Amino acid sequence: VAQRNRDVKPMLKLLGGLVVGLFSSIFLVLVAIVAEPLNLRRFLINVSPALIEILTFGMGPMPGLIILVGASAVVGVVGAAVAMLPETARGPLTAGLVAVFLVGLLSETIILSWGNQGLGLAIRRVVFAARGLSILGAVILFVLVVGISGFRRLRRERASERAEALPPGRQQMLRWTGIGLGIILLLILPVILRTYLSEVVNNIGLYIMMGLGLNIVVGFAGLLDLGYVAFFAIGAYAVGILTSTGELGVAGMSFWTALPIAVLIAVAAGIILGVPVLRMRGDYLAIVTLGFGEIIRILATSDFLAPLTGGPQGVLLIPNVSVAGIELIKPEYLYYLILAGCGIAYYVSWRLRDARLGRQWMAMREDEDVAEAMGINLVKTKLMAFATGAAFSGLGGAILAPKLNTVFPHSMNLMVSINVLCLIIVGGMGSLPGVIVGALVLIGLPELLREFAEYRLLMYGVLLIGMMLARPEGFWPSETRRRELHASEHVPVPAGSSPAEPG
Repeated sequence: VAQRNRDVKPMLKLLGGLVVGLFSSIFLVLVAIVAEPLNLRRFLINVSPALIEILTFGMGPMPGLIILVGASAVVGVVGAAVAMLPETARGPLTAGLVAVFLVGLLSETIILSWGNQGLGLAIRRVVFAARGLSILGAVILFVLVVGISGFRRLRRERASERAEALPPGRQQMLRWTGIGLGIILLLILPVILRTYLSEVVNNIGLYIMMGLGLNIVVGFAGLLDLGYVAFFAIGAYAVGILTSTGELGVAGMSFWTALPIAVLIAVAAGIILGVPVLRMRGDYLAIVTLGFGEIIRILATSDFLAPLTGGPQGVLLIPNVSVAGIELIKPEYLYYLILAGCGIAYYVSWRLRDARLGRQWMAMREDEDVAEAMGINLVKTKLMAFATGAAFSGLGGAILAPKLNTVFPHSMNLMVSINVLCLIIVGGMGSLPGVIVGALVLIGLPELLREFAEYRLLMYGVLLIGMMLARPEGFWPSETRRRELHASEHVPVPAGSSPAEPG
């Protein structure tokens, strides 16, 4: 009986893959059938005759759709078979399939960035077709990624076996070697990415700076701040007003002189916000901080402060950042300034997380009353959280001003705060690497998927719903957060009782 069960289980998995493949094809079949009668292109502009021809393999409706259903069923069975493989084989195969999918999805962006000159043109002719991956390119990419992934997995297993026998000094040297290689990769990244992708990375970097600041306020201290964009706007306006060469310029400072002043002004604003909300928690705190953000936005657009902020027109003629007489105009040059800001914010957050102040923030996040009873000064601890978070946001805004050479109040709306909060949730509350992962997913991918126009923003809702259901702790959660959300999985079951019975 046991042998029969072992034989039946793989067949059931393959059958399940077949069913999933068949169900997955239903939507595509419906689109191909009703696209012309219902004129779906009025609502979904990408449902073009070319797409219908692709779905039917250029063979007409009936034979083409039959082939589509059969191909979906085969893909489902293959996916189930891959899932049944051991991890040593499943990991590289999955990496190869994901690489082919992502490169095919982002093919237009890659072609625009790399495919018009030199080596990029040669690669484009081999790897890409007119609007996507060629069959030969997909095969080459799949084999290359599978080989690299398998080789790395083998090297990692052997290295872990050797590392157990290495002395602590050698292990630390290997760790620092890995960090050094990562730093070198970050330094040469603009050369690899070129102008457009460097601009995308710069936008991600600004959100990483803001995310690291809000992660201190929300992730470490547990203070829900929905007006976080206010400090970003304050930093941008401060640099703009202090450095502008137009009518609104009041000091004619250089960027490097105005930068610390802007950060200090943002810190002061964080303290000013923190003082009246010291006794507020939860929804009430969120509403007050939301109001603070709206006050800053309305003041920036008001006629009362128009002589200082420019009103709806904003601050213009902000000079570029200059280093040793070289203006940082291109995205490839500004990348290093943003990278330095992200490095500073990450290092400070990392040091504060494990310091006495960081432990006080986390104790306050868990229970303010208990933290106060244990001797933690809640006033000072909350103000330090607001001030530190505001400093990082102000730093990001200060870099944004010379990056755009203008500051407009309409770009400092509530959605910026919501986006920063979402990337923290998706990456993992209280996790520093999670902030980077969240920014890559929520800020980087929509920028790369601009060819899909308005549909690209649907990923926010889909991803957030999926994350809350399948992985509520985020992509890269902190250890504390992971233990909190999965504590029930590690509770020992008393002898003589089933897992479903109460202990």
